[in-house]
Amino acid sequence: MKTKRPVVLISVVVVVAAVIAGWLLFGGGPSGPTVLKSTTGPYTVQLSADAPRVGSNTFAFAVTGPAVDGVTVEPVMPQMGHAITPVPATADGPGHFRAADVGLPMAGQWEITVSLRGPAGAGQVVFPVLVNQ
Repeated sequence: MKTKRPVVLISVVVVVAAVIAGWLLFGGGPSGPTVLKSTTGPYTVQLSADAPRVGSNTFAFAVTGPAVDGVTVEPVMPQMGHAITPVPATADGPGHFRAADVGLPMAGQWEITVSLRGPAGAGQVVFPVLVNQ
């Protein structure tokens, strides 16, 4: 009986690992809005997105601190070597910006790099975003 225990334990671990990997790669079904916050230099940036998914996405940014002249969004999926052309965000009111039609070609973990330019200097934050099908 002792020789079967390691085999059963290893089998259970392999099945659990496969389920987790599948969920991460192919998404865990519909998700809710994503809201993340980070600080870089004098700026605090909040990213908001409604259920990031494969295809076209809109990312909204609220920036507090000194005035910002421009915001650029660059999605990257390091695990797969994907990098999307940077997308300039448009002003959507004082301290608010929106990057529309940001195309994400596959599900999984993405890094959304937000670059800020302003009289107080430049700043950059990276937000981890899980994209579903």
